[in-house]
Amino acid sequence: MGQPLPLRLDYDARTLRALARRSKDAAQSRRLLTLAAIYDGASRSEAARLGSVTLQIVRDWVLRFNAEGPSGLIDRKAPGQPARLTDTHRAALITAIQTGPIPAIHGVVRWRLVDLGRWLWEELRVSVSVQTLSRELRAMGYRKLSARPRHHAQAEGAIEAFKKTSLRCWTPSRRRKALSPRP
Repeated sequence: MGQPLPLRLDYDARTLRALARRSKDAAQSRRLLTLAAIYDGASRSEAARLGSVTLQIVRDWVLRFNAEGPSGLIDRKAPGQPARLTDTHRAALITAIQTGPIPAIHGVVRWRLVDLGRWLWEELRVSVSVQTLSRELRAMGYRKLSARPRHHAQAEGAIEAFKKTSLRCWTPSRRRKALSPRP
């Protein structure tokens, strides 16, 4: 069985407990208290039981603590998957949106997210989901707008002429007069 990794010499159990008390991050406090137990002479197995973790995780904490100090025990944001669209793809997408579709070539009269996704695949061989494409377009300053449908032969004033207008002055009904008390 190998030797356990030694802890840094510039910290001790009292310092780690004080740091754990002041910390706003509960996970960091738990890790600091686990390492404080090791400084006090507890075995790595006992420290793992105190921290409710395995020996391997305690070893990882020791490595992070030795390399970065107490700040190394704070959870980091996971890097996640890299973006599928590069700046070149985004520039081509903006150009396609601003020029608009050509019905004879693209088969559509206006861009929808599905159509833009298909265009990206056909032109640039980049597969992007509709949700991702929507998020990317929103980040580039575009909004999903849908114009109100309008018939091509509709006259300009037809809508205004069709709207119903109400009387300007309403007269009380006779029934209301009959029910109201007489003065």
